[in-house]
Amino acid sequence: MKYQELNREAISLLKKLIKTPSFSTEENDTANHIEQWFETNNIPFKRTNNNVWATNKYFDEAKPTLLLNSHHDTVKPNNGYTKDPFNALIQDGKLYGLGSNDAGGCLVSLLATFNHFYNQDHLNYNLVIVASAEEENSGANGLNSMLSIIPKIDVAIVGEPTLMHLAIAEKGLVVFDAEINGTPSHAAHPNNDNAIYNTIEALKWFRDFKFSKVSNVLGEVKMTVTQINAGKQHNAVPANVNLVIDVRVNDKYSNTEVIELLTNNSPCKKLVPRSLKLNSSSIPVSHDLVKAGIDIGRQTYGSPTLSDQAVLNCPSLKLGPGDSKRSHTADEFIYLKEIEEGIAIYIELLEKVL
Repeated sequence: MKYQELNREAISLLKKLIKTPSFSTEENDTANHIEQWFETNNIPFKRTNNNVWATNKYFDEAKPTLLLNSHHDTVKPNNGYTKDPFNALIQDGKLYGLGSNDAGGCLVSLLATFNHFYNQDHLNYNLVIVASAEEENSGANGLNSMLSIIPKIDVAIVGEPTLMHLAIAEKGLVVFDAEINGTPSHAAHPNNDNAIYNTIEALKWFRDFKFSKVSNVLGEVKMTVTQINAGKQHNAVPANVNLVIDVRVNDKYSNTEVIELLTNNSPCKKLVPRSLKLNSSSIPVSHDLVKAGIDIGRQTYGSPTLSDQAVLNCPSLKLGPGDSKRSHTADEFIYLKEIEEGIAIYIELLEKVL
């Protein structure tokens, strides 16, 4: 089997990562495993908090730099698991476990790819790999904290499960806290300014509002009211209703533009964004990485899910083994053959570019 040793090491490391809890901000032990992998492969590395990173042997500051990145933190297992999320069970060609698909399979495949190219001279790009922390919670000590530490990045491959197809664009995210006001009163008395009833029209507005700019790759901006909270007792009309609105932003808008649009048009007097930093991201179809992927038979698409691409300010491609539909599900798994194919496709793709 081609790349047999790379495949064996990748699967062995992934089993160790699955067996080691690594919830966001609690990735110390999985970072230790990744450090050991670098040591075993005689690759010098550095660690910043729980981010472990390295550059290729013949790094040349005169060349552009390609980032390889994926994360080793996970969400917490949900209550639907029927298998031990930390057992790393192999059954029927599947490796089960928390983080196997999102994004352990991607991470170990990228590490194997980096190892393949590490000692090669005369590459067109430098390589930097970052095994990052705090992706799942968009934390302060994740990839975003590394951008001022690692060399300047010109383009990136972010490892997330895409069935090894090319996600050439990704929606950004803005979460808003909104408030609908009214007049508080006793439930027994008339009240023509009931905040809960006032919310009906606001909910209709958020449901029906359309952003005019539609992306060829990412489609429309999607806005969804995801939380609502009001009242503390059955006989009192509350003064306000609190809403949470989730807005998935296409590449036709910046997060700032979305905030301005909603602030100027929504029926809420109070509408506060939680963060501006999770912008949409993309890479031109004309970029060498995308053209190389198309040449080897990979398809392009736009991704509705968020990743560490959101913190990058360079062209970035989301690409990795596994299926996004399995992420955060009970009894999460990745096929062993997906890891093997992922390593082979990553290498084939980069051989065309590097």
